Amino acid sequence: MAALPAGAMAPAFSLKSVDGAPTSLAEALKNGPVLAAFFKVNCPTCQFTFPFLERIFEIYGNSKFTLWGISQNGAADTLEFRKEFGIQFTTLVDAANFPASNEYGITIVPTIFLIGADGNIKQSSVGFVKADLEKIAAEAARATGKPASPLFRPGEVIPDNKPG
Repeated sequence: MAALPAGAMAPAFSLKSVDGAPTSLAEALKNGPVLAAFFKVNCPTCQFTFPFLERIFEIYGNSKFTLWGISQNGAADTLEFRKEFGIQFTTLVDAANFPASNEYGITIVPTIFLIGADGNIKQSSVGFVKADLEKIAAEAARATGKPASPLFRPGEVIPDNKPG
């Protein structure tokens, strides 16, 4: 099964954060869109992508826009990843046998879903895709009412894409 496409209904899930706090997609969607980024700590493309997701969080993360990393590793490894790559947004741990990952059809990481407040997937992105991250940042700006800011900085050499 391939990753769920844009337009599909996002499967509901409840997972625990790395600090053990319960979370649920249904609760988060009550506040606005949710960006769910599935990853593995040893994935080079995830390591490349997550600092850009952190930028989106720093600019737009608030009560109207939720950003979650969903780790396919244990809490200890995920905490180390967060520390190494400067990740401040909430990271969840997919449970044994990866129920959330399986529901979303994850076969490659990172796979990122922008889920609208209505529960429909607005964008589905596999690997690092620069244009997709720019669209996600624009959606985050709309959701939060903040002015759009460039995600990529002048002088940064960023590839258009990088497979997962």
